[in-house]
Amino acid sequence: MRNAPLSSIWSGAALLTYIETTELHCNAYETMPDLIKERVETCFKTAENHFNCSLKRPEISFKLRGQKAGVAHICENRLRFNPLLYQENPEHFLLHTVAHEVAHLVAYRLYGKAIRAHGREWQAVMEKVYGLPANRCHTYTIKRKPTTHYLYSCQCSAREPFALSAQRHARSKKGMHYICKGCRATLRYTDKTIQR
Repeated sequence: MRNAPLSSIWSGAALLTYIETTELHCNAYETMPDLIKERVETCFKTAENHFNCSLKRPEISFKLRGQKAGVAHICENRLRFNPLLYQENPEHFLLHTVAHEVAHLVAYRLYGKAIRAHGREWQAVMEKVYGLPANRCHTYTIKRKPTTHYLYSCQCSAREPFALSAQRHARSKKGMHYICKGCRATLRYTDKTIQR
């Protein structure tokens, strides 16, 4: 069963059985691109059969970082996936996240640009075509390193210092001014940082 193509197995239970029997323990990251590409193809074929139409395949990228598991760029016909979140949640990612992003492209191509991203058209593709719940967001645990924030103060006596990101701190050093909405004073760097 290890060499069975995902394109011949699209239902949730069958896909999970396939994933469990593959050797994911060898290194989930090594097999990720192929498994995701196969799942994307499976989702497109399923939609084509359901709607009796032909859909152009997207460019697929694995360069997404941060909290998003996947992103569909509908105007560019491109899908981006987060390899770290895949590695930490391979079964759910393949079944739900990939279908979620493909459903955006399918809904956009079938119903046009005027639809809402997670509107009824997208929900219908998820539920009626893929047989999956139309959840807007994933619930993956996101492990992130604490980041440095730079403390800035204003003239408000009772106010805690503002914690600015490294990007805003760099902009401030280059001359950009940030103003307190309360006292209207320009924020000043306190030479202190915190980790969040």
